[in-house]
Amino acid sequence: MGDRWHIEVDRSVCIGSAQCVNRAEGAFRLDSAMQSHPVEPETDANERILAAAESCPVEAIVITLLGSGEPVFPPED
Repeated sequence: MGDRWHIEVDRSVCIGSAQCVNRAEGAFRLDSAMQSHPVEPETDANERILAAAESCPVEAIVITLLGSGEPVFPPED
């Protein structure tokens, strides 16, 4: 069984670039205020979602391991 992730978007940081929507089609959506939201906040680990987080120009996407809260992205320094 693979890892499960919790996905959050810090909407106070999100600039609505839609990079996440383009990189992980179906995993993120923009609302009427052009703010990103994960379609499923809890999901199986997925390379497309990680690529979306890495491509966010303001690092508004936070991915943690479901249950433990251990950071997946952005990585701890």
